[in-house]
Amino acid sequence: MDNLLQVILLGIIEGVTEFLPISSTGHLLIAQQWLGHRSDLFTVAIQAGAILSVSLIFWRRLLQMATQLHDAETRDYVLKLGLAFMVTVIGGVAAKQLGFELPDTVYPVAIALVVGGVVIFMVEAYIERRPVVTTLNWNVAFWVGIAQVVAAVFPGTSRSAAALFAAMLVGLTSRPAAAEFAFLLAIPTMFAATGYELAELYFEDGLGTENWTDLAVAFVVSTVVGFIVVRWLLRYIQSHSYRPFGWYRIVLGAVLLATMT
Repeated sequence: MDNLLQVILLGIIEGVTEFLPISSTGHLLIAQQWLGHRSDLFTVAIQAGAILSVSLIFWRRLLQMATQLHDAETRDYVLKLGLAFMVTVIGGVAAKQLGFELPDTVYPVAIALVVGGVVIFMVEAYIERRPVVTTLNWNVAFWVGIAQVVAAVFPGTSRSAAALFAAMLVGLTSRPAAAEFAFLLAIPTMFAATGYELAELYFEDGLGTENWTDLAVAFVVSTVVGFIVVRWLLRYIQSHSYRPFGWYRIVLGAVLLATMT
């Protein structure tokens, strides 16, 4: 397959899967089994492309948070985003220092897909028995940060799924409110992760080792596709549960496991 087409496909896969609770990293690792291996910087950077799409969608909310810090409610929300981000950064750096890397096989991804699918059904069953809560508290912010670290350590978990369902489990039971917090938190998280990978590449191998044309094309594609998908998802969760994504994860994981036996 032509290299440009491979890169475009990877960008599309990233844009579609980054904010759906089905694991973008897992899907990229699966796709790279057939489309060729890419660097960790490529994988993380095109995720940042999808994050850029969220910045464009939530630009009014971001502007509000940047210009209305004098408002107590806005300031409180920003501080809680900051807590979740700091927990993520500390945990992510610790995981890197301990040697956690993306796997070379899809086996752990398949396991994480199935487990995550089961968790979706459990969380949906739980929140259906709880009142709808739209208020973000400190407990939610802390555990969402922890959940993002878990997702980084276990590819296939899904960063967005971990953040969403952690938020709903510990008190933010409104799907739209949990999604907004998870999506806004993704902005500094993924940009920081891209910066970390870029710095690591610079100090270890030099920037000349990366194919910047491929990365740029995939970045743009993932941004455009991510914008479309997030707009759709924000409408979808107003009146639907995440259960279809749970079925998808379980079926995909089972198929992958079956092909490896």
